[in-house]
Amino acid sequence: MLSLAAVSAGYGSFQALFDVSLEVPQGEAVGVIGPNGAGKTTLMRGISGLLPLRDGVMTLEGRPVGGLPAHRMVEQGIAHVPENRRLFPRLSVEDNLRIGAFIPQARARFADGLDRVYGLFPRLKERRHQLAGTLSGGEQQMCAIGRALMARPKLLLLDEPSLGLAPIFVERIFEIVKTINEQGTSILLVEQNALMALDHAHRGYVMETGHIVLADDAEALKTNEQVRKTYLGEG
Repeated sequence: MLSLAAVSAGYGSFQALFDVSLEVPQGEAVGVIGPNGAGKTTLMRGISGLLPLRDGVMTLEGRPVGGLPAHRMVEQGIAHVPENRRLFPRLSVEDNLRIGAFIPQARARFADGLDRVYGLFPRLKERRHQLAGTLSGGEQQMCAIGRALMARPKLLLLDEPSLGLAPIFVERIFEIVKTINEQGTSILLVEQNALMALDHAHRGYVMETGHIVLADDAEALKTNEQVRKTYLGEG
């Protein structure tokens, strides 16, 4: 579905990604793990069009999409749940979800989208008139994922969905991520909780200093000695 070939990106004179190549096959969940500063968030911003790519080729379902701005990426079928959620705190939960359905094909099926999101996140339905800024951290993450799903994406980008959440919410969020994937949405997940990411992915990549240094099936990565020592706290 999504293919990156030798992609590079950065900020001003600082280069953050170096010749990154990865694949997200149709219907799969792919995890990207690595330390702070590895370039994981830059990767997500490049894929979603928030940051221009400097080099390389990016295709979605075989079509070149590198260089498209963020709103066009949403139209192509890529929705991004950014790190720290980025909700509109002074708008209600439902108004935040409504913003997620801004593209024409999503607006036309707004009611269906809302039913799907409230089915996945019943708590959001209970709080649909509440200001998003007054929700708990876990509820805000639910709202951010729900907002992205309102665009009816083919590929969902999740940047650090467990960040700052209580363990009970982490478990719940990842249960929902698994359900979304099982319903047919492909997922690219960036996550510092390496074990949680690999437990919910078909395959994984390890990033360090802007490079992909390992790539394999998720189960194989969990048994890789380097991954176990560095990211899983074993050995």
